[in-house]
Amino acid sequence: MFDTLTSRFSGAFSALRSRGKLSGADIENTCTEIRQALLESDVALTVVEDFIATIRDKSLAVLPTLQSGTNQAQVIFDIVNASLVEILGGEARRVRFAKKPPTVIMLAGLQGAGKTTLAGKLAKYYADQGNTPLLVAADLARPNAVTQLQVLGESIGIPVFAPELGSGIGDPVKVAKQAIDYAQSKLYNMVIVDTAGRLGIDEELMQQAIRIRDAVNPDEILFVVDAMIGQDAVRTSQAFLDGVGFDGVVLTKLDGDARGGAALSIASLTKRPIMFASTGEKIADFDIFYPDRMASRILGMGDVATLAETAKKAFDGDSSAKLEAKFASGEDFTLEDFLEQLQAMSKMGSMSKLLGMLPGAASMKKQIENFDESELVRTKAIVQSMTPTERRDPKILNGSRRARIALGAGRKVSDVNSLVERFSAAQKMMKQMRNGGGVPGMGLPAMPKAAPKIAPPKKKSKSGNPAKRALEERQ
Repeated sequence: MFDTLTSRFSGAFSALRSRGKLSGADIENTCTEIRQALLESDVALTVVEDFIATIRDKSLAVLPTLQSGTNQAQVIFDIVNASLVEILGGEARRVRFAKKPPTVIMLAGLQGAGKTTLAGKLAKYYADQGNTPLLVAADLARPNAVTQLQVLGESIGIPVFAPELGSGIGDPVKVAKQAIDYAQSKLYNMVIVDTAGRLGIDEELMQQAIRIRDAVNPDEILFVVDAMIGQDAVRTSQAFLDGVGFDGVVLTKLDGDARGGAALSIASLTKRPIMFASTGEKIADFDIFYPDRMASRILGMGDVATLAETAKKAFDGDSSAKLEAKFASGEDFTLEDFLEQLQAMSKMGSMSKLLGMLPGAASMKKQIENFDESELVRTKAIVQSMTPTERRDPKILNGSRRARIALGAGRKVSDVNSLVERFSAAQKMMKQMRNGGGVPGMGLPAMPKAAPKIAPPKKKSKSGNPAKRALEERQ
């Protein structure tokens, strides 16, 4: 979503770094470029003006104190980064749990923002942490909204309270109130209420949301907003803030190709934190919103923290420990180990999205966009077509075996050959690292080798001449 903005920021700081010693004019030019980039990304004008004024004042104030040997462009970059984190909300905020369960979370927003799907993602997120959430189908206006939530709840193993069929039938306030009593009796510690939306803001929508709010007295009201609606996101959020009120914002569809100005505007104008972000259609495409990580991505520094967390969730601890022990003991890395790693990578989600979290990803935009997501699937199919013996010892893969594997995987023999060749090269590289040879062509240092043993000096034979032997002994 922030590709264009990231590209513009990168261009501005690239020009700044080429200057060396900076002047006031350099600061002004950078501020002008950043201002233009933010406006083109649909960031609200008042937010842009405040942001530019902040970085201009701080940069001009620090400029006279910078010594000639200082990386002056980096100092300005740090000021922009800190200011960006600030307008995104400062620090990540978690849901406040009620002292007496259940904790009640009410979702509000326009129709089409993704509230129902978001309710399921939120429930799954907290269920994975050991909580017992209950989903409540209080959207009785939209056709099939109740059914959609029931299907979603069943797919993720979360119970749904849905006494009414919906499609205009039933009282959502009564349903929400009954859900709290039901949750207390069944000992659910969290209730997530999915409410109705409208295509636009109207009095009926606001009044219904207010009545549900007053009936359930939620611990958190989350305003769900589509990040792709641009400037309208600010107007809509302000209307909900004035009408129903809310404690935090959830941004959906952050994987879209919109310009992303909503994320930079809402927190600043409403003074409410962005608490969660939905980055895709899958249930797992959901996480806490970290302002510092988002600022890092916008400025082209990637999001290594989120990437590491994603990898930690995907890779089984026991498998990793086993592989590490295997490497340390000198055993060969096999295709069975390789298959385990491929399966773990599949759990991490879209490879394009993961590559986008790497520092400097903006400069590789075309390569990332052209990355073939199905390559992992094809590679797994080839390895899975092998017998356990073949995976453990690829050297036995003769022509007939490779032809059988290709047929079973639906690939060409050349694809099997290519995989085996690449795997053999990886095996050799790992052996070389383990034996202290380093990694050729990658600039990685060799592992320390054991100190060579020093052979004891050879004993000299003694002379048969008594006089000469006595002289040698004295020496």
